[in-house]
Amino acid sequence: MSLSRRDFARVSGLTAAGLLLPAGVAAASPSLQGFGKDPWWEVPLILARICPPRFRRKDYDVTAYGAKGDGLTKNTEAFHRAITACHRAGGGRVVVPAGTFLTGGIRLLSNVELHVREGATVKFSTDPEDYLPLVLTRWEGTLCYNYQPFIYAFEQKNIAITGKGTIDGDAPSGKWASWGAGSTALLRQWGEDGVPVEQRVMGPGKNMRPNMIQFFRCKNLLVEDVLIKNPAMWSLHFVFSRNITVRRIEIYSTNSQGDGVDLDSSSYAHVHDSKFNTNDDCVVIKCGRDADGRRVGIPSTHIVVERCKFSGRWGGITVGSEMSGGVRKVFCRDCEINAPDFPGRYPIKHALYIKTNQDRGGVIDGVHLRNVFGQNVEREILYVSMYYQNGGTKGFFPQINNVTVDRMRINGGRTAATFRGFPQSHIKNVLISNSTFTGITQPNLIENTDNLVFRNTTINGVVPA
Repeated sequence: MSLSRRDFARVSGLTAAGLLLPAGVAAASPSLQGFGKDPWWEVPLILARICPPRFRRKDYDVTAYGAKGDGLTKNTEAFHRAITACHRAGGGRVVVPAGTFLTGGIRLLSNVELHVREGATVKFSTDPEDYLPLVLTRWEGTLCYNYQPFIYAFEQKNIAITGKGTIDGDAPSGKWASWGAGSTALLRQWGEDGVPVEQRVMGPGKNMRPNMIQFFRCKNLLVEDVLIKNPAMWSLHFVFSRNITVRRIEIYSTNSQGDGVDLDSSSYAHVHDSKFNTNDDCVVIKCGRDADGRRVGIPSTHIVVERCKFSGRWGGITVGSEMSGGVRKVFCRDCEINAPDFPGRYPIKHALYIKTNQDRGGVIDGVHLRNVFGQNVEREILYVSMYYQNGGTKGFFPQINNVTVDRMRINGGRTAATFRGFPQSHIKNVLISNSTFTGITQPNLIENTDNLVFRNTTINGVVPA
């Protein structure tokens, strides 16, 4: 699908009013007012507004459209025919039966559920040519044209990926790992300079990895039960999207940039009962990077994460570093870090990881954890810092306000809490309550943080000062 000049101008000239966000979503969340009001009262209201899509009871088996599950035949056209037929008929379920179905890029359309049955594997080609033509995407917070994500949906609604099968990016077998940072510096400069998005053309020769699964400006989305593994970069990426349910999935990532779920300028999302074994952050809230993110100005808001298991190279629940459009009303509860029955390739470095700098700007207001427990955190358990990548240089000082942690129980970590604000922009209003940290080897580090309160909390059995 190509964009007309008119359509491109509409999409690249992004505004809150044009991106499927509910009325009032860009307004700042209310102050905790000295911690007098429990922010969790809002969670039932958020969850009540998140409704997974439902689909017509009609199946479209990909083998009826020429697909072969022999692991050798490339089934890109067969997937396209099945999805198009289902969409044109009013929707239903595109079924992938048992077998290994090799394919290039898949484009999902409205009212289609891609159902990967148990015993089925959708395995993606390692040839970059199979992800052309280029599509509009957001690459680590900057808009551009790049290779199509392995599974991509653009301006669609009522879409699902379900089933107990496997979606395998097979990235370690191809060129993706060797691409590394590619032309990242060039894209960053284009974003900083305000180069028109239609001129930010990556693709062949630029070596920019595509996402595994990306929903771009979509609504009413469900990802359920599947195993997602071996992405080239971010595994499951929601951009400018709304009404999102992710449940009972497992993500295993191997390459760097191997995030689990990235909620990017997206709102009303529920991620629950899922497992993350990642080569980067697990569940990440983002909203654009630096000047490009500030120009777009679309926040991520009204997000609930619960009953998940986190293991991975960096953060369990993470905000940033691409947060220039603002992050508000994030809730995480009843999650486990480094669970003994779900060992990861790497131990989590931070249970909570909020990272930003003075290149970003933007406001983080309202990040709340409750009943998060676990063991053997490699570094700081609570790590909230404005000094990401040495703090940046551009003078757009971010704000971080209203962080609460309640009933956290972690055994093992270098530091219980590190909070580092700028002298020009202090972190404000942090409450750590009813929590226990044991096996901690270094003292807390608190800089430029106002109204930090430890209430009914101990570190190695001692009440922190």
